[in-house]
Amino acid sequence: DGVAQGRGIKCRLCTKALKKIQALAGDDPDEAAVVAVLKKGCQVLGRVKGKLCQQLVNKYRDQITEGLQNGDMPQDICTAMGICRS
Repeated sequence: DGVAQGRGIKCRLCTKALKKIQALAGDDPDEAAVVAVLKKGCQVLGRVKGKLCQQLVNKYRDQITEGLQNGDMPQDICTAMGICRS
């Protein structure tokens, strides 16, 4: 169905964006590093995906920051935010 497919695309985008952000942030990022990288990580994805990424980041900034600081995997962070199914 369309919703599941839409969710799959969002899940892939979320995971891809967070992998990029995680790589840019390094192994033990502080909050400032994560915030700086969130902007940059979205820009790398291009205009359309970057815009979606930015909306995602704005909505879930705290969860993303916390997840990255805890060293959680991108898939787990996206699942925790309800974007991916576990």
